[in-house]
Amino acid sequence: MKILRWMVPLALALAGVWPAGIAAGQESPSQFPSRLIKLIVPYPPGGGVDGLARPIAERLGRLWGQSVIIENKPGAATMIGGAEVAHAPADGHTLLFTSDSTVTSNPHLFKKMLYDPIRELAPVTQLIDLHQFVLVHPSVSANTMKELVALTKEKPDALNYGSYGKGSQPHLLFEMLGKETGAKIQQISYRGIAPAITAVLAGEVQTTLGSVAVAAGHIEARKLKALAIGRQARLPSHPEIPTLREAGFPDIEPLSWFGLFAPAGTPLAIVAKIQQAVAAVLNEPEFKARFIYQAGHSGVGSTPAAFAAFIQADLEAKQKLIAAAGIEAE
Repeated sequence: MKILRWMVPLALALAGVWPAGIAAGQESPSQFPSRLIKLIVPYPPGGGVDGLARPIAERLGRLWGQSVIIENKPGAATMIGGAEVAHAPADGHTLLFTSDSTVTSNPHLFKKMLYDPIRELAPVTQLIDLHQFVLVHPSVSANTMKELVALTKEKPDALNYGSYGKGSQPHLLFEMLGKETGAKIQQISYRGIAPAITAVLAGEVQTTLGSVAVAAGHIEARKLKALAIGRQARLPSHPEIPTLREAGFPDIEPLSWFGLFAPAGTPLAIVAKIQQAVAAVLNEPEFKARFIYQAGHSGVGSTPAAFAAFIQADLEAKQKLIAAAGIEAE
């Protein structure tokens, strides 16, 4: 029902019906943006979210004729950055550029949050579907997922995985793997994907998940091994790497995506204008080739209403996955 509160006014927005009160005390959509726009990224620099946010910000700045800057605000399982946007003026000049964990995992993982992402954020657009490799350090003898499971049973508690916090994709996947197979791999939490990848490269932990954008170079340099990828079909750039389904584990992959959000109460016409600009960027042939296809992502650029409906479905799916993995809210 919370999501439905988004969808009704969003439907009006798409139909071009704007509530009369929007104009009072707020700039009109034609005036937006009237000053610098901040994209808050609740992760450290250098990771997958940050790596996509920066080229989008640069192109939006050119499109709008205004500076669009990135502010990295990691910490508290993305709640620090999320809360800053939730509590910002609802005028479209402060936006949240984040992953699914912020919106569809955290509500099931924390009894107390700094803000309510469902009530206090307005969905603008889903940016991409993210496909991640299961990565291991070259010293790990396993070359397949089933060999990894066998290794954990041969050497109990010898392997650690790097996550980016409670409810992150590595946390969900490896906990589900443990539930399904009895594999014991200990979680070590880092502040983002980049530190987790660095930890595997350094041998601090033996495995993690990573997107093509952050892992492909290390795979090609043989500094990391990829055992599988969470995707419907094999990645064209790495056809030798099987999907999790092919590897025998179709039920452990958490849906992963990036999305853009505004503070709740942002005028619907401004939300629609931001979505249209971002979708235009995502559909630029050069941008699509370099930052989406080459990175192994699937571009989306959905409308606010479609994104709200997608969030509702993923919120329910994450709840089931987290419960199945036996992860309790804290």
